[in-house]
Amino acid sequence: MTDRRKFIGKAALATAGAAATAASAFPKPAIAQSQPELKWRMTSSFPKSLDTIYGAGEVFAEAVKNMTDGKFQIQVFASGEIVPGLQALDAVSNGTVECCHTVSYYFVGKDPTFALASAIPFGMNYRGQNAWLSAGGGMELLNEFWTKYSVHGITAGNTGAQMGGWFRKEVKTPEDMKGLKFRIGGFAGQVLTKVGVVPQQIAGGDIYPALEKGTIDAAEWVGPYDDEKLGFYKVAPYYYYPGFWEGGPALHVFISKAKYDELPASYKAVLKAAGDESTVVTQAKYDALNPPALKKLVAAGAQLRPFSTEILTACYNAATQTYAETSASNADFKKIYDSAAAFRGDQYLWWQVAEYTYDTFMIRARASQKS
Repeated sequence: MTDRRKFIGKAALATAGAAATAASAFPKPAIAQSQPELKWRMTSSFPKSLDTIYGAGEVFAEAVKNMTDGKFQIQVFASGEIVPGLQALDAVSNGTVECCHTVSYYFVGKDPTFALASAIPFGMNYRGQNAWLSAGGGMELLNEFWTKYSVHGITAGNTGAQMGGWFRKEVKTPEDMKGLKFRIGGFAGQVLTKVGVVPQQIAGGDIYPALEKGTIDAAEWVGPYDDEKLGFYKVAPYYYYPGFWEGGPALHVFISKAKYDELPASYKAVLKAAGDESTVVTQAKYDALNPPALKKLVAAGAQLRPFSTEILTACYNAATQTYAETSASNADFKKIYDSAAAFRGDQYLWWQVAEYTYDTFMIRARASQKS
């Protein structure tokens, strides 16, 4: 019996050893082998004080970390910590950082086509812009264009329709716009020059002192929540709406094309999913935070003013003329603008059927209850 037990014990040990050897020799799952540990840096075009728009980059980075169990980590740096906000794209193109979080229209000085990724005057609202980018072929066209700058883009945030900005004096007619030194970003500045505006492109953190000193006459940023933080109401009391140049501005993460192409397919999918999460979360935050912030601004003395129909019409005509001129001289712009414009036409045709009718009724119903 003793010899039999010894034999069984030795056999069990041998079997266990063989199993261990086989396990070590057997290849690990391909997905595990294809997930390297990465640590990237992402420079933002925004200051940390703007927790919504800067926070969109943090939401993106946190999602990437969580979806990869910490194997892929992206550290976010505020504007100015590595490079100034308006140099974010260059920092990615030249390899200073692996990626950046920014607004594409900041870089229209390189090519006006950059504006189409984010927002153009009298473009689409958030729903339409996101639909075109995500499901209407927009991002495919844009990433073809961005290859010229050695970057790959991923949508990561949206603010929804913005306010028209803070003015030191009232503007009632197109004549009042002439000579106005207006801090306004992107392609909108080029459009507004046609109605006499003198556009000034200034990073977010530098707007308040310029407005306070009178270096500029007006400034737009995003909307009530961010604007309250920046304190514009203290030096420019007239708060105009709507920001017709930013009906639904998308934010983007630009990634070094070389770095992106090296990633396994699973990490590329993670980046896309993180961008989608950032877009949804950022828009939700703005929708939740803007209403109470607007009430506080009005209580603090901000005077709400709608842009007049005359100003809107003059600017709409200027935009239409600008798009025709730019399309005639820039093949990339024409190709992508034609896609966006056609999509916009269908979007607003659909919007007025259900969404607009519903929204209009709700506004009237609420007004009647209050009266």
